[in-house]
Amino acid sequence: MLKGRLGLEHSRMPHADRHGLIWFERGELCVIDGCLHFFQGKDSPTPYSVQVPHQSVSMILLGPGSTVTHDALRLLARHGTLMAAVGADGVRCYTAPPLLPDRSDIARRQAELWGNPRRRISVARKMYALRLGEVLPHRDLDTLRGIEGSRVKATYKLMAQRYKIEWKGRHYDRNDPSAADLPNQAINHAATAVQAAAVIAVQAVGAIPQLGFIHEDSGQAFVLDIADLFRDTVTLQIAFTVAKRAETDGQTIDRLVRREAAQVFRKQDVIPTMIDRIKHVIRMEEAHAAGHDRDT
Repeated sequence: MLKGRLGLEHSRMPHADRHGLIWFERGELCVIDGCLHFFQGKDSPTPYSVQVPHQSVSMILLGPGSTVTHDALRLLARHGTLMAAVGADGVRCYTAPPLLPDRSDIARRQAELWGNPRRRISVARKMYALRLGEVLPHRDLDTLRGIEGSRVKATYKLMAQRYKIEWKGRHYDRNDPSAADLPNQAINHAATAVQAAAVIAVQAVGAIPQLGFIHEDSGQAFVLDIADLFRDTVTLQIAFTVAKRAETDGQTIDRLVRREAAQVFRKQDVIPTMIDRIKHVIRMEEAHAAGHDRDT
């Protein structure tokens, strides 16, 4: 079997050898003299451009105030460089065109684990262990979900006590989200921001969003799985910090959450950590070891 076609797999740097993500905002991603540039200050007396090393990065994130030319999209597609339109610091993911990375090892490993019921529940147990801090003996997914649900309720109460916030329980009406109290609104907005970061991470490694190990019905099931791994350490920390601040700050809860999430994402390297967690969850180190054993 040929691994590639017409030698194209050797014509560009594989994603496995590339360096992470690069972020731009308030400018134009364009092509100048055949090279990708990010042009800023078009109406400024001192405009300038930065050449983008598109062949050595996995994904380009375009933030608010950005535009992209047709030539830039053509160049990205030719070299297999991903691009996503995101909110400030990745707190939203508006679109990630399907310029998928030129690798399939993670997707194949994910499908292999997901397609075997015994191994699928094993991955789910591993994810619950990462979230709960212990390996539970149960192998029934509904039982694991019930245990996790009771732990989350306890966590809400503890977080509310820590931040000295009145907590009346988790309430969310999809038809009227603004009807919830400030802590619940903050949790909703924080969850949306963390899910956007998870979308970027899943897209960056070429994993399959639909194949979740805990979530099942959503078209973003695996994204939700990854986002939930960061519920206690990121989502709730953002939500309760903002809920406390909102008691005296006149800004909207949505704006406060976005700004807080942006700072947390930068300081804690949330998206790179998610990428590492994806590889850990689907046991890429085991897959590589098995491949090495077969080769030897």
